[in-house]
Amino acid sequence: MLDKKQLITIKGTRDGLTLFIDEVCSYDLVVNELHATIAESSPKENEPVVSVKVQLGNRFLTEQQKKELTDIITKDHRFIVESIESSVIRREEALRWKEHSDIQAVSRVIRSGQVLEVTGDLLLIGDVNPGGKVVATGNIYIMGNLHGIAHAGSIGDRQAFIAASFMKPNQLRIADYISRAPDYEADGVYMECGLVDEEQDKIVIDRLQVLSHKRQVLSGFERRMQNG
Repeated sequence: MLDKKQLITIKGTRDGLTLFIDEVCSYDLVVNELHATIAESSPKENEPVVSVKVQLGNRFLTEQQKKELTDIITKDHRFIVESIESSVIRREEALRWKEHSDIQAVSRVIRSGQVLEVTGDLLLIGDVNPGGKVVATGNIYIMGNLHGIAHAGSIGDRQAFIAASFMKPNQLRIADYISRAPDYEADGVYMECGLVDEEQDKIVIDRLQVLSHKRQVLSGFERRMQNG
């Protein structure tokens, strides 16, 4: 007789335990085996509480199912669930992620009193005149002069940045940080960027090339600008 397939695999790490759950079997089978597995592995009363990460692979669980697994692992056991991770997300979440990660390309001049606001990254081919304003939930790239206001990471992303061919803004905003124009005259030859320097706790302005060193995740568009 073949051995019964193990549905839950436990791997110990220096930070605790990782539970790998079979992604094919039924949820009910997972619940049944999890009860037994946790009971066998639970630390003794005189032992410290152990952190647990749950890896679901290509299995999707509802919030109620995640809560049920968390209760099984933690109730009457010396475990704490640090995270439950899955490679699968809901369609609505995927569409929302795509919307916030897309680059919205706009070709126009933003004049005084006008506001351009987009979800995701903004590529503006044109100028932002004094009194004009551009806002993006992601990064802002301006292939032109920035004399007005630019607000990147508008819903709180402090890793967002603002790049412009000529950087002399009325105001820069990144998430909840606010900065004025640089205290030097830009020559307009090199693209510049504004980004949050967490060590200085403020927005700093530098050449665009510094982004490859200061930001781990860069869009393909920005890489082309730096390499080109």
